[in-house]
Amino acid sequence: MTPHLGVNVLYLSRADVCAAGLTMAEIVSALEAMFREKADGRVEMPAKIGIHTMPDSFLHAMPAAIRAGQAAGMKWVGGYSANSKRDLPYITGLLILNHYETGVPIALMDCTWITAQRTGAATALSAKYLARPDSESLGILGCGVQGQSNLEALRLLFPLKKVLAYDTNSRQAANYAREMQSQFGIKVEPVLDPKDAVIESDMVVTAGPILRTPHATIKAGWLGEGAFASLVDFDSYWDPAALAQVDKFCTDDVPQMNYYRELGYFQHTLPVHADLAELVTGRKPGRQNADERTMACNLGLALEDIAVAPLIYQRALEAGIGTWLAL
Repeated sequence: MTPHLGVNVLYLSRADVCAAGLTMAEIVSALEAMFREKADGRVEMPAKIGIHTMPDSFLHAMPAAIRAGQAAGMKWVGGYSANSKRDLPYITGLLILNHYETGVPIALMDCTWITAQRTGAATALSAKYLARPDSESLGILGCGVQGQSNLEALRLLFPLKKVLAYDTNSRQAANYAREMQSQFGIKVEPVLDPKDAVIESDMVVTAGPILRTPHATIKAGWLGEGAFASLVDFDSYWDPAALAQVDKFCTDDVPQMNYYRELGYFQHTLPVHADLAELVTGRKPGRQNADERTMACNLGLALEDIAVAPLIYQRALEAGIGTWLAL
């Protein structure tokens, strides 16, 4: 069926979004191009607004527009930390893609896969500028969807040889290790002590639930000299003394970092050295020597979703994927 502007909208289920076949390499490239646009002010993205119906949960409205590529839309996404007890995913939601010139909705798609993939891609993009290029070992703390996508993205840019996987659910860590080793051909070892996933790793990704009050599992001295850490779950895993040892602390968007600090998050993190747009464009330096401890806390930007969604929409049109709905 041919799209008729203002008459129908293309619905893409989670399976449809996956079937579009967008690769992680393409997503990393799309995000890097978007951050260059962001650095030059050719994007629009108001701060997230949200409601919070349960403890340590959120429902966020995330609109954005990118002039290059004529992309505009909004993600409505929820993260509920107790969902695992109901056999439900932590992250759920939908993304609306709009026609850039008319504002008419052109697509409605599940956002779960997009959220996972673009988050992993943002970690890899940060690591490109902040991690040692010869990094061979990776510690994953939190063996869920983000643990998978972050590994998938980092393996594209770094010569990974070993992954140490920790989860509060040891069975999940064991399943993760088995599945990731089979999928990517990298040695993945489950560990029972979170310290083991940190002290032996060149790069560390923490990917548990986002908590207003950090459990502060990672202590001072665990993150080695020259290591890089990505805080997918904000600072939930990090003790203040461990954060104080970091030489460079970066994020994807300073205004949103300040917004979260006002809400009570990030009470012990360092001042921001650079945002990701500044790193990508070289306006501020990334890693400057092999001994620096570097850290990125990417908050998850609507711009990242809107950089990816039009690519999926176009692939779906070309492949005849999805269901047409009347507006």
